[in-house]
Amino acid sequence: MTPADLALANALADAAGNAIRPLFRGEWNHERKSDASPVTGADRAAEAAMRAIIEERCPDDGIIGEEYGTRNEGAGRQWVLDPIDGTISFMAGRPIFGTLIALLQDGWPVLGVIDQPIAGERWAARIGEGTTLNGLPIRTRPCKELSDATLASSGPQYFTDDQGAAFMSLAAQTSQIVVWGGDCYNYGLLASGHLDMVCEAGLKLYDYAALVPIVEGAGGMMSDWQGNPLDANSDGTVLALGDPARLEGVLEAMG
Repeated sequence: MTPADLALANALADAAGNAIRPLFRGEWNHERKSDASPVTGADRAAEAAMRAIIEERCPDDGIIGEEYGTRNEGAGRQWVLDPIDGTISFMAGRPIFGTLIALLQDGWPVLGVIDQPIAGERWAARIGEGTTLNGLPIRTRPCKELSDATLASSGPQYFTDDQGAAFMSLAAQTSQIVVWGGDCYNYGLLASGHLDMVCEAGLKLYDYAALVPIVEGAGGMMSDWQGNPLDANSDGTVLALGDPARLEGVLEAMG
């Protein structure tokens, strides 16, 4: 991984944003995918724009995209693309969705970008380096006690009954200030020091791969609900903590 990879990721985010912005709060078609989640013309246009750039500049790299699937599956380097993480927010005219771009090396996230093309906010990180927001360094905030923590999640409907019970057990031991909605935007806010924890389940690789370098590069940590690092084979349960010292208490609270 080189600085050129981050430059390429920024070019991908630019291309996706150029496809998304003209359609935001405008006219677009949408349909339901096989898993009942919505997809719009903006999702597909943004991913197509990014894939075209990768195929031209890095033809040997793999691509894992939410809308158009996998290319060069056996490649050691894989670009993981979610053109609009938070399609429901996009459809509702809420600028808290984001384009997610990750680079995996042998299954591990080594680069991540969250781009919010309406607000003009872009979080970026390479493994081993600090996270930036629009080019300026950012840090997570300390959280001395679990009872002080502000917790976020995209929505209770994404949990199974058992997962929902674990989440509510955790929420009961935090400050009980729970922020619902936000998808990837919550992880950018956590990296910037505005939230303490994000807890989710049912995520796919393209939902979380880009988030790992961003949260960890800002001083936080990400894991599954057992405390294991996230990679291409993780089970879709995700914890993001601004203060890694709270992990033991979080896992205990979730039972």
